[in-house]
Amino acid sequence: MSKPLIFTISAVWDDEASVWSGRCDDIPAAADAATLDGLLARMSAMALDLLPDNHPGVDPGSVYLQITALREAEPAAA
Repeated sequence: MSKPLIFTISAVWDDEASVWSGRCDDIPAAADAATLDGLLARMSAMALDLLPDNHPGVDPGSVYLQITALREAEPAAA
């Protein structure tokens, strides 16, 4: 088994557009999606597609994605 290669996706909620905007410079890729799961799916597809060009020789089975998400806190409902 290959050593895991972890790519970190930085995601920020865009309240005006109602989407998560994510980017990963190591892949390199950027995408928007309505949910974090959707963003993960889009970024995962891009990572596997771009892997041979940006990280030759890396086993796709060793690639993991980690999301760091930032969103403004919302007050609790009363």
